[in-house]
Order: sequence, then C-alpha cells, then structure tokens
Amino acid sequence: MGSGCVKRVVVFVFLLCWVALFALGYGAGFVLTPYDGMPSVAEIEIKRGESLSVVAEKLHAGGVISTEGLFAALARVQGLDKKVHSGLYRFDRPLSPLAVLDGMVLGRTVFHKVTIPEGFTVRDITRLLAERGLVKQERFEREVENPETLAQHGLEDKGVEGYLFPTTYYFRALSTEQEIVRTMLAQFTQMFTPEMMAQARVLGFTPHEIVTLASIIEKESGQASERPLIAAVFHNRLRIGMPLQSDPTVIYGIVDFNGNLTRRDLRRPTPYNTYTIRALPPGPIANPGSESLQAALAPATVPFLYFVSKNDGSHYFSKSLREHNRAVKKYQLSKRKS
Repeated sequence: MGSGCVKRVVVFVFLLCWVALFALGYGAGFVLTPYDGMPSVAEIEIKRGESLSVVAEKLHAGGVISTEGLFAALARVQGLDKKVHSGLYRFDRPLSPLAVLDGMVLGRTVFHKVTIPEGFTVRDITRLLAERGLVKQERFEREVENPETLAQHGLEDKGVEGYLFPTTYYFRALSTEQEIVRTMLAQFTQMFTPEMMAQARVLGFTPHEIVTLASIIEKESGQASERPLIAAVFHNRLRIGMPLQSDPTVIYGIVDFNGNLTRRDLRRPTPYNTYTIRALPPGPIANPGSESLQAALAPATVPFLYFVSKNDGSHYFSKSLREHNRAVKKYQLSKRKS
C-alpha cells in the first residue's frame, strides 16, 4: 500500500472516530440534559397499549423532550420500550430524557386525592367521585354490583354498602371504576382485623351485623366521644328485644327521601324501619369509620336505653322512659315552641 493510501486510511479512521465521539457526546448530552424548550407545566396522558413511538410523539408535542427518535432509541437500548406505564403524567420542570423515562417506567403518574367522609352511603360516594371526575356515575353504579367484585370480597349476598371504607385515598387519574371499588373494599378488609371478627363472635354477632350496627352508630353520633354510649343503647335494646327506633334506618329504607320524616314514615313497614322491627336491619345504612366499628365492638358499660339530641351535636342519655320524656320536653319540645 502506497503512502498516499495509508494517509487516506488514517484520515478516514480519524474522521470515523471523531464522528463516533461526537455522536456519543451528543447522545450523552441528550440523555442527561434537561430540555430547555419545555413549557412551565406539561400534562401528558399515556393510554393503555400505546406504542413507544406514540409515547415519544406525545412527549415531543408537549415540549417535554426535544427529539422523538433519540428518546425511543434510549428506551429500546435499555430494554424499557414496553415497560412505560399508562396514566396522566405532570411535568412541572425540565427533566432529562433519562429522568422522564425512569419516571414513566416507575409509573409516577398524577394522583388525585379524595377523602370519603364517614357515614357516606354508596350513593353519596358515587356522586362525590363523579363530581371529582374520577368515575363515570353509570359505570361506578354497575361496578358496585359486579358479581365478580362482590364474590372476591365475600359480599355476594350482602352488597358493598358498609364496606367502602371511608378514608383519604390517592387514586391515579386513569384508575378504572373497578380499581377504585376494589381499592376501597381492600382497605376495609385490611382495617377489619381477625381480632375484630373474633370480638364480634364473642358478642354474639356476625361481622356483617357489627358493620350494620356501626353504620347506625355512625349516622346517630355527632361527637366521637359519644359513640360508645350510643353503641351501649343499641346493644342494651337488642339484648332485651326492644326496637332500636333509629330515624336514620327509616330514612335509608325510603326511596327518594324528601328530607321530611313523618309519623307515617315511622309506621311504614320496610326492612329498614327499626320502629316496626325488633332487630337490626338486613344490612348497613352507610359506610362507618373505624371509631364507629370499634364502638360497636366495645360499647360502654352503662344501663342507658334512650338518648335525645341536645341540639348542639351532643345527646342526653336516659335509663327510663320517664327520664327520656323529660329530656325530650326540655331539649326538643321547648325548641319547637321558641
């Protein structure tokens, strides 16, 4: 080989190495450098089953990355091209493509915080979640009656009322109605421990009966400190076969209740009218919190059989009907006259 050929080969190799180093440096710069063209906030929704090229296209269109091809290549080189999670992602500062990819592989989607108040019914919960945009009302109503979901949690003959545990949840923006229902049911299962089930049996109740009783306590109590006292009243009445006479149970049994409970309603025969039946209703009337469940399992040791509202969130408790009538006259009848 002549000296001229050798020189051309040397120059070619040098240029090839220079190009390779340049490409390597450019690639490294792309992978590790945050994109300065990103807007202040970008929200990108990745749907289930979308390809990596579609994901890269959405990220580029949203200003999160500068180049689709290099981002896709980065994912493929790392074997992560099929491990990106679906969901709604929120980028509030420039990130390197590597950081963006890592976040999507780890599923760091936007979570929506929602608090389910104690004492909410299934209907209340459905309305709340729909108003927050987390569910479609019709789909959620179907899911709470889904036989597969009920069977999974042993609720085939009970329904979900009472078992959608009230607490604060963080749901992914794209959570399905099924995922939300099952998350809430799983939270109840975790909270209602085997020890609590055993205590229910000691008291002579099934777990379902305890949840039912706790739901009534929840609806009747205005102050947490009174829950064991209200529980005691209902336990005492059940023990002697006395009707619970709980207005919230009557209301629950009235379809489309208009807010005005009448004497006629108290006489109306329904499975939930505890003025006409001498037992617990067939199921919960709301979803009780942990304090009401604990009260149902550990009522106060008191002889009370009656209580009446004092119109300040608290109640007056009585042992006898005569004492109760005096309290009603003092706290209720006097209020109506004033």
